[in-house]
Amino acid sequence: MRKKAAVIFGVGPREGVGAELCCRAAQEGFHVFVNGRSPEKLSAVVASIVSAGGSAEPLLADVTMESEIIAAVNHVATSGYPLELAIYNAGNNRPEAFLDVSATVFEDLWRVICLGGFIVSQQVIKLMLSQQNIADKQTLLLTGASASLRGKAGFSAFAAGKGALRMLAQSIAREFGPKGIHVAHILIDGVVEGEKVRTRFPEYIDGLGDDGALKLEEIADAYMALHAQGRSAWTQELDLRPFKETF
Repeated sequence: MRKKAAVIFGVGPREGVGAELCCRAAQEGFHVFVNGRSPEKLSAVVASIVSAGGSAEPLLADVTMESEIIAAVNHVATSGYPLELAIYNAGNNRPEAFLDVSATVFEDLWRVICLGGFIVSQQVIKLMLSQQNIADKQTLLLTGASASLRGKAGFSAFAAGKGALRMLAQSIAREFGPKGIHVAHILIDGVVEGEKVRTRFPEYIDGLGDDGALKLEEIADAYMALHAQGRSAWTQELDLRPFKETF
């Protein structure tokens, strides 16, 4: 069987959503292109995949730079592996009182959260359309958050970016679903038990108790289930939250 490709944009530390998605895709038999801006972090994730018997390579590019994403997707296109799964997981968060948010900070968050999603989706869909004769399934997944649905005090810039990304995902899904590309938006509504939160707020995580934060492996389960869906029953939006989370 021809090995298929998956590309995950926005990969950070190994104990994070992006890296977990890379490792799970490799376990599912994909050759994984691991995207991010830190060569050290990308190398660590690739090494973890290879040591477990998987297949992966780094894909260094800034999602907000169109020329870099075009080059990155061209590299995927010439790899010999048909692209079947692409995930946009890039995003920044910076809690700050609204009157203290500068225009520069607001734009910087929007560029990573939304503009990057636009640039990546456009290039990925172009490639997928060109490979429909050799790909079995084609899925584009975009990572959202609680802020995709509601703007919390102190998170105006983050909420503006995530809300826009959600609308982008809906529009793309309606345009390219009928052409055979499954586009879905995943709302991660709660705290993820990963390296960032564990390092910065260990007492908060501990206070949530058992299963009070989203586990990386269970998040990855949901993403892979979306990719496996049959075309007669596609999900466009999925929300994930711990059973203790209020909504």
